[in-house]
Amino acid sequence: VTFRDQLTGKISQVPVSAVASARKTTTYSAVKRKNLRRVVTIHSNVEVGHNPTETVNNIKMTLQDFDMPPDYEFKFTGEQEEQAKELAFLSKALMIAVFLIFLIMVSQFNSASTPFIIIASVVFSLIGVLLGLVIFQMDFIIIMTMIGIISLAGVVVNNAIVLLDYTNLLMKRRRIAIAEETESSADEVTLNLEEIRDCIIEGGKTRLRPVLLTAMTTILGLFPLAIGLNINFFTLFSEFDPQFFIGGDNVIFWGPIAWTVIFGLTFATFLTLVIVPIMYYLVNLAQVRLKGRSEANMSV
Repeated sequence: VTFRDQLTGKISQVPVSAVASARKTTTYSAVKRKNLRRVVTIHSNVEVGHNPTETVNNIKMTLQDFDMPPDYEFKFTGEQEEQAKELAFLSKALMIAVFLIFLIMVSQFNSASTPFIIIASVVFSLIGVLLGLVIFQMDFIIIMTMIGIISLAGVVVNNAIVLLDYTNLLMKRRRIAIAEETESSADEVTLNLEEIRDCIIEGGKTRLRPVLLTAMTTILGLFPLAIGLNINFFTLFSEFDPQFFIGGDNVIFWGPIAWTVIFGLTFATFLTLVIVPIMYYLVNLAQVRLKGRSEANMSV
């Protein structure tokens, strides 16, 4: 070690062995910090055939019983952290989409109860998506599946709108007919429960075919996209050889979106035909009873 002596001003040299000893050891090649705190990052890959999300959940369950030293903590970052951010963003987008759909239906139906019944079909579709993924053992891909759910929210409400809009039309016609017979205003006419039930049943029978056809055309239209059906249109017209094949890279991107819409729309369509009319009848039942009580109180 070469240095200048502060007393004499001369250059002096001292061997390293006089001030330090050399030995072989292991240590970190670099010390990383984040927000002035020491950070150690562990990287790993998941074997083929295993679900990364399921693997991370198993690790989290194992680490719950692990005693960490004081001032130590662990956090899953990387792909898991990005997926959590994407899920939070797309969940907010779904809530905003449902809220906007609700506002549009309130303005169209001039009612608050009917849009709530229609929004229930969105909940039915979410149940169908989760059941479909579990039954067919498909992965919940954050971005693609959530985009499919958001698009599904705008599609699945069509069946309930078609059903309830025609039912409201039948009830309006019934009020007009009664008003003409009693020579009163249609707004003053109140249908009894039997008349309401008849309108709901007739509306369900009349709109059964349009609802099923709408759902079937959407499902069948998405099925080639879901299985990755590929056609070479160039060779089809030039050589009359379509070169059909199933799979490819596009199914990795579009497949989860298509299967999400197929599962949700299939499940929600059948529940819409059964549960939505029941909910609509219960709402009208409550309105008739409340109106009857208010009229009784006014007469007293």
